[in-house]
Amino acid sequence: MKPKVFIDGEAGTTGLQIRDRLKDRADIELVSIDPAQRKDPAARAALLNGADVVILCLPDDAAREAVTLITNPAVRVIDASTAHRTANGWIYGFPEMTPHYHQMIAQAKRVANPGCWATGAIALLRPLVTAGLMGPDYPVSIGGISGYSGGGKAMIAEFENESDPTFTKVPYRIYGLELAHKHVPEIQKVSGMRIRPLMAPSVGRYAQGMLVEIPLHLTLLSPGLKSSDIHAVLTRAYKNQAFIEVVARDKSNALKTLAPEDLNNTNKMRLFVFGQDGGDQARLVAQLDNLGKGASGAAVQNMNIMLGLPEAAGLA
Repeated sequence: MKPKVFIDGEAGTTGLQIRDRLKDRADIELVSIDPAQRKDPAARAALLNGADVVILCLPDDAAREAVTLITNPAVRVIDASTAHRTANGWIYGFPEMTPHYHQMIAQAKRVANPGCWATGAIALLRPLVTAGLMGPDYPVSIGGISGYSGGGKAMIAEFENESDPTFTKVPYRIYGLELAHKHVPEIQKVSGMRIRPLMAPSVGRYAQGMLVEIPLHLTLLSPGLKSSDIHAVLTRAYKNQAFIEVVARDKSNALKTLAPEDLNNTNKMRLFVFGQDGGDQARLVAQLDNLGKGASGAAVQNMNIMLGLPEAAGLA
């Protein structure tokens, strides 16, 4: 029998993208709730407990509630919210993180899908910490830009709905000024940092796609450290990974600019190391689709792994 997959919250931005990636798949059975029964606890519970894999695309509190409704021990869960990303008993859903992480996800009952900013930041940071090039007390700053879809319904309305009181025509703005971005806890924990990273995000007037940037002072990391050393560590970390490319140094050095939308509608992520050898600074950049590898694509990738299906199915 085909495995049953239920997306709880399929009407939201991420849920719609996941459904679009799954709706024509012949190797799974995608089940949905009657729209009239979305707020019926009994109807939801029946679907939650009758699926092989449940993908939660809900606000944090609703995601926690959904997990409590699951009493069938055979049901496996992927949570796309922030609710369980640092919770005990949940596997962080970044398959490329270590050589053995793919197998951990394959065996997991509960998988927390990473945040979009966190996907780029952790991809750049964790290999450096693991290799000893970056100490856990290094004062990391993370910047960049994302499309407004990354902010959910409220931010989408701000840029698209002229009748919304928050509507704006600005081409670009910064946010997260309270320095408490929701992705910081998972970035700190999963990257292995003792000092809380400083997040300085911004959003542009375009729907999706992002650049995540981490500037580094190499002399503060290690005497004699070169940007090519960082590139070599990242290259080894993601060797033979289908969805992550560490861009060659000559290609990076030839670039004059980098666009956040280049990988839209894919599950790919590109990592760049800018900076000349002999210099004392480097600029690390992750390029990805915040709704792809940063959300729906990652969820489908994790689902494929958990069900023993081809990892790239539905992700072309």
